[in-house]
Amino acid sequence: MAIDGMGSSTLAWITHDALRTKSLVDVLSRQQADGMKGVVYGDIAPEAKRAIDLRGEIARRDAYADAVDRTLGRTAATQVVLGRLFDIATEFFGEAQAVGRQDPARIGTLAEAARTALAEVAGLLNEQQAGEYLFGGSDSANPPVPSAGTIASGGMASAIAAAIAGLDSTNGSAIAAMTLGIASDTSAGVSPFSAFLEDPAQGGGEARRAVPSGDGQRVEWGLFANRNAAATSDGETTGGWARDLMRGLASLAALTPGSTDAGDGFDTFMTSLRLGLKTAADGIAAEQGALGTVESRLETIKTRHSDLSVALETQRAGAEEVDLAETISRLRDVQTRLEASWRVLDMVSGLSLTNFLR
Repeated sequence: MAIDGMGSSTLAWITHDALRTKSLVDVLSRQQADGMKGVVYGDIAPEAKRAIDLRGEIARRDAYADAVDRTLGRTAATQVVLGRLFDIATEFFGEAQAVGRQDPARIGTLAEAARTALAEVAGLLNEQQAGEYLFGGSDSANPPVPSAGTIASGGMASAIAAAIAGLDSTNGSAIAAMTLGIASDTSAGVSPFSAFLEDPAQGGGEARRAVPSGDGQRVEWGLFANRNAAATSDGETTGGWARDLMRGLASLAALTPGSTDAGDGFDTFMTSLRLGLKTAADGIAAEQGALGTVESRLETIKTRHSDLSVALETQRAGAEEVDLAETISRLRDVQTRLEASWRVLDMVSGLSLTNFLR
């Protein structure tokens, strides 16, 4: 039943208001369902540019944090390898300290253990993480020690054994110098390391692997099998802790009980050998410490990016998302208004709710 005295303009206004209210109910219902202020960026102008910028900044921060996190996985694996290498260096330094010309029977057992350890060292330098060789420099797809399994019979070990076979009572220092030179040799057929790492124009001259940590910022973390990264080797050394360790183990592996017949020459050679193993252990320890400092820095950077992403996400949500509690409250109010409009329209024009929704 229509209400007497109600003009057509008033009816049109009530109808228009009801339609507008229904449209608002639709918007609020969609916002309640997906939590977003709008379907497209045009719906949230003038916040659209800010929201787009915030999304870009969040993605950038997340990318840096993810890259740093992956690198921390590699550095953790590298630290495990360095720890084992340090243990080997200190173990055989101790063995070399204990052996002397007075107990030739121990030398055969020590030589066999050194051969096994040399192969283990080569294998450790070929360690991989997520399919990448940790000590290969930028050539992370190929092993830095190509013939790790046969290193004890390879060029370096064979040349060192040949030199030690000539040890006598007068040439201990000369033989020690020869073994240092052999272990330092970068030529193919002698060096156990890959051609890439030994080539000064390639891996031999490249910078350490680094991870992007921010706009225009990189943090170096990579290590090399054939040369030091952050450590400095001093004293009886080839210049690198890995070569020092291999030289020491290959030398011990080449000794025989008869080597003690060299007397003073044997003692002189063993002094050089012990110093070289000590230098190797010190170099590995220095590398561990330097890498630990890098890890601490990377953890700080990762945390900063993550914290900033959280803060930026809060701002983005403020620009793009609704306050759900407020939206639910508004939806209830608007639905009440819409129901009231329907009732008025029903009284004015006889429109039923069902007809209105058709």
